[in-house]
Amino acid sequence: MISILIPTYNYNVVPLVKALQGQIHLSQINYEIKVYDDGSTDLPEENEKLPAFQNTIYKKLEKNIGRTAIRNLMATEAKYEWLLFLDADVLPDTIEFLEHYTNAIKNNDYDVVSGGIIYDEIKPSQKQLLRWHYGREREAKSVDERNIEPYFIFSSNLLIKKQLFLEANTVLENYYGLDNSLSNQLKKMNAKVLHIDNPVVHFGLEENEEFIKKALKAVETTVILENKGLMDTNMRPLQKSYSKLKKLHLQHVFSAIISKFKKDMERNFMSEKPNLFWFDLYRLDYYIQLKKKHNA
Repeated sequence: MISILIPTYNYNVVPLVKALQGQIHLSQINYEIKVYDDGSTDLPEENEKLPAFQNTIYKKLEKNIGRTAIRNLMATEAKYEWLLFLDADVLPDTIEFLEHYTNAIKNNDYDVVSGGIIYDEIKPSQKQLLRWHYGREREAKSVDERNIEPYFIFSSNLLIKKQLFLEANTVLENYYGLDNSLSNQLKKMNAKVLHIDNPVVHFGLEENEEFIKKALKAVETTVILENKGLMDTNMRPLQKSYSKLKKLHLQHVFSAIISKFKKDMERNFMSEKPNLFWFDLYRLDYYIQLKKKHNA
């Protein structure tokens, strides 16, 4: 019934596979688990134990091909109609995690089922606070909140029909932040999306500096995809904010003001109380600079 697909890079996936195996035996579903390592530079020895688990395939790629390309490969090689994508650094929040998904398949006529994501309530070290705060405030949404913009999904916990995913997952280059592209494609295809309360807990927190770099990479990806005609210009909040500024011819005034506070912002992002509103402004300014560079 379900192919559970877990791409991984430099991460021990054994705890996640163990948790899933326990639930599979309780729910008695037809399943396979595929774990593909995307050319890890620091290959966890624990992952060598994965083939010992029932119906579990572990494949190591010699070369890193990127998040969307490896998902496309896994989807192509999956045997079942439904694909459950999970990131390596998550764990199901409840023992009924797989049961909730199988019930959603049986009782609804949808193409995509999104379970959501949450973060541990235990505060991490200061080096990871920006990522933790961002996740809890911007990603850990209730079902009602997610239904406001139903096509905005996270592939870190996503159940989707195989054929639909292969048609929607069109960008295979090794960019960062391509969930926005997948969301955009699903919207264009009028896919039927169901949001349910079935989260995973995200444990893999990047340190502040690394998270800022990734956030800016995601902004770069947005501009690249816009220029290629592969993403609408009104999907992300920063795109909508930019459009409002541009309409009023204020985008350059905005950047001039932000430039005076950038160093203060960057110090704040490393502090015990990172300001997410400032983080939004920081990324918006970067988006403006990229749009100016590309004459967009």
